[in-house]
Formats: sequence, C-alpha cells, structure tokens
Amino acid sequence: MSTDMKVNVDKEAIVAQLLEKVNASPFLLVIDYAGVSVPEFTKLRAELAATGARCTVAKNSFMVKAIAEAGLPDISSSLKGQTAYVTGDKDVCAAAKVLNAFIKASKKGAYKVGILDGAELTPDRIRALGELPSREVLLATLLGTINGAGAALARVIQAFVDKQGES
Repeated sequence: MSTDMKVNVDKEAIVAQLLEKVNASPFLLVIDYAGVSVPEFTKLRAELAATGARCTVAKNSFMVKAIAEAGLPDISSSLKGQTAYVTGDKDVCAAAKVLNAFIKASKKGAYKVGILDGAELTPDRIRALGELPSREVLLATLLGTINGAGAALARVIQAFVDKQGES
C-alpha cells in the first residue's frame, strides 16, 4: 500500500468518525478555542461530559466533509482557525450553558456557529440557548401553569355549585 493510499484511508476513517458523531447528535456547536490552555480545555471537556456532551477537535476540512455528508447546512465559512466541535446526546441548552460559563469566566473562546436539528444557529442564538432555565425548571413552570389553570377552573365550578345551592 502506497503512502498516499494510507493517508487517504486514514482521512476517510477520521471523516467517518466525525460523521458518526454529527449524525448521532441533534446539535453541533462550534467554538474558537484560541488561547485556551490544556488544563482549561480539559476542565471544559469534563464539564461538557457531565451534561452528556462531547468536545472534539478535528481539522476543519475533515469536519466540512462530515457535515456535507450528513446533509447539514454549509457552515464552512465559519470553520477557520482553532476550532472545537461540541456534540451531545440530547440537551443543547445544558452544553451551551457550560460553554457560556466557560467563555465568561475564562474570557477565552467564542462561539462561531452552530447547527440544531438541521438549522444553522448564530453565536447569539447559541448564547441564548445557554441562558434558558434548566429543563427541570421549565418542566416545573409548565406543571405549575397547568396546575394553576386546573385549580382556577375548580374554583369557578365550586362557586357555580355553591351559587346553585343557595337558590
């Protein structure tokens, strides 16, 4: 096997791994990690892992190929410089929340672009996802709203019944 063929096989294997990650995730967040130290990056990866997200560093050209093969929007114009890719199993908001905290605390790194359910996200939209309350808080709010409406309906019915009893 010639060296060129081995290099092509290696590149194809890397692109295939990236494609697998992209296809398995409902989101892809792209960050610039220039100036981030190895210990900071290691800590960021651990915090992302706690939310079910993974941070991958790959050649931008490889990721462009994987994204194209996945049929996702062309974000190649944003893939320049030191770029890290965050994917996960489910909760994009939790991953964005970790990234928001990291960027704010370290004053390093920045959002470049993202993809959520096949739609391109701007840096501001990614930041906004990270500012949303947690899933548990949103569910509790929803349940409180549903419970409040049910309680109000019960009071109206009870008042009607009470009024009918007075007649």
